[in-house]
Amino acid sequence: MSQPTTHTPLDAPGSSRRGFLRAVGLSGGAGAMFATMGALGLAPTAHAAGTEAPFRAPSASDFSLTGRSAASVVILGGGVAGLATAYELGKAGYRCTVLEARDVAGGRNFTVRGGTRQEDLDGNVQTARFSDGVYFNAGPGRIAQWMNTMDYCRELGVELEVFSNTNASAYIYNEKAGMRPGAPMRYRTAKADVYGYVSELLAKAADQGALDARLTADDKERLLEFLRDFGDIGGRVAGDPAASWRYTGGQRRGLAADPGGVGEPGTPLGPVPDLSTVLASGVGRYFSFEFGYDQAMLMFQPVGGMDAIPRALARAIGGRRIQLGCAVTRVTDRATDVVVEYRDAGGRTRSITADYCVSALPPHIMARIPHNLGGEVNTALNALRPSSAGKIGLEYRSRWWETDHDIYGGITETDMDLAHIWYPSNGFHSRRGLIVGYYNTGANADAYTALSPADREKRAVAQGVKIHGEKYRTELAHSFSIAWRRTPYLESAWNYPTGGQTIEDLTQLTEPTGRVYFTGDWLSHAVAWQHGSFSSARQVVTRLHSRVMAG
Repeated sequence: MSQPTTHTPLDAPGSSRRGFLRAVGLSGGAGAMFATMGALGLAPTAHAAGTEAPFRAPSASDFSLTGRSAASVVILGGGVAGLATAYELGKAGYRCTVLEARDVAGGRNFTVRGGTRQEDLDGNVQTARFSDGVYFNAGPGRIAQWMNTMDYCRELGVELEVFSNTNASAYIYNEKAGMRPGAPMRYRTAKADVYGYVSELLAKAADQGALDARLTADDKERLLEFLRDFGDIGGRVAGDPAASWRYTGGQRRGLAADPGGVGEPGTPLGPVPDLSTVLASGVGRYFSFEFGYDQAMLMFQPVGGMDAIPRALARAIGGRRIQLGCAVTRVTDRATDVVVEYRDAGGRTRSITADYCVSALPPHIMARIPHNLGGEVNTALNALRPSSAGKIGLEYRSRWWETDHDIYGGITETDMDLAHIWYPSNGFHSRRGLIVGYYNTGANADAYTALSPADREKRAVAQGVKIHGEKYRTELAHSFSIAWRRTPYLESAWNYPTGGQTIEDLTQLTEPTGRVYFTGDWLSHAVAWQHGSFSSARQVVTRLHSRVMAG
């Protein structure tokens, strides 16, 4: 984030950076002023061709140095992108108004607590009855260390804790591969077997000369040394290639009885399945995600719920600048301003006029709103396909997954329509807790979306019992589910370009149309992440501010 600039005298007698920049700004415009600021080290500059300068938030001094004044901006949508736009522009004194159709800001950053009420587009009404301190992150649930979301949490004072994205004690349950109820496989066991057999095969191939065209003699020995450790395999058996480099299991697979005192060394799991059985189980498909740039540990979550981020943004913006329950009904771009008509929380039709407008609405929602931005803009908006995702939060009267299964956080992977089961990464050893009973996308999400909330719970619990047993049903206290495709004013989990296009092709949306700009995670290379929303908002803020400064 940008830091305050300290103005010190220049070498020339009687001059100062402040006075010099004021003169440059008045005579040469904002472009000359920012270039000069970069040369003086007061603003970031690109260090090499093709390298974008770090984001510099606008500040009030940008206007005081040039004698210009901030503009008014109406922002459509109070999700993370819209709030971030208002927050950053507000640092320079822009007069921002955020119109949010829902009764809570944050968009898909939506945390459900006791008392939360929601009606979906099918008329299903849910009111959460979660206990005090229990919450359900219905939208985003994790943040990677490299994401700018972490920077905003630091700047806004949002406290963080570790989110356990992987856990060796969680399960894998592949029903289609023959796993049976009550017999899931621990993640550590699956990983040990897959890595062990892959290491055995590669070691045998290398030792028998299959890779000699690619490896020197020294390379081969180094590879074999690595594979022995990586896969926990045996070594070379002289004169017996079949017995060499064998994977035979070990403690990495887990133990049937844990080690204890004298005479209690622990009992190994067994027997080790053969290679064909391991390959047929399909468990190896789940390991690659933890190496993904956006999924690798450590990951984080805000203490007390993900909505701590939009709540902190709203506090920084000022509550009077965010109008809830205001659904946009028309946008008219004019030569000198933009007029936005909307229906307020009381059902009255109102309008607001501002110098600029930033639409942070889902693109397919914006495409349905009457406007005069042209057919090409609407075509581009409709080229972003809305995608399906769903979650269910299951509150339990006890934390049986900790006491009975020794699972503290992490995710169980399945090939059922549940897809993923998340265990809480907070509240360890407390009385109650909440499991995300499914987090699914695509056709699986559509199948649950078509059900009533009660039937979603019934289906999810019946599937979960196969993995965890009857406590998955008998200890259940309450549930709340979200179907993003049927959530009013959002109607999607995220949006991707269609027809082979990328966001780089959607120039009608990456550049303003008249005085109207667009922002959202869908205008980034981090779709579905808050990082994408923040990144897109920063770009819009920079472009709009540069335009205002250029006069």
